[in-house]
Amino acid sequence: MPKDPITVGKQAEHIACQFLQDKGLIHKASNYRCKQGEIDLIMMDGGTLVFVEVRYRKSSLFGTAAETIDTRKQHKLILTAQHYLSAKGKHHSASRFDVISMQGSINSAHIEWIQHAFIS
Repeated sequence: MPKDPITVGKQAEHIACQFLQDKGLIHKASNYRCKQGEIDLIMMDGGTLVFVEVRYRKSSLFGTAAETIDTRKQHKLILTAQHYLSAKGKHHSASRFDVISMQGSINSAHIEWIQHAFIS
């Protein structure tokens, strides 16, 4: 029986978080929401605060998962990150936006980590 999209999305985010932790990043927050939007994962990579968008696609028939992050979505992520920094009183001199793109069966998906995916 197929899983609903919300369950699959949460599973993809969990897998992505574990993947990044295995690469040495430290998990700070998940699913940060405000009126501007949502950030899937917030991680620390050394002294750099990393805002991570996780995208999963079972198939690339209609494009890759990473290709779904258009300029409108990038703008929402930037605004949400600014809100997070303001709300938390955090002032990091270094931050970046990464994308975790996952494709294939959720339990054995190919993971692509795109660092510095776009610039704010």
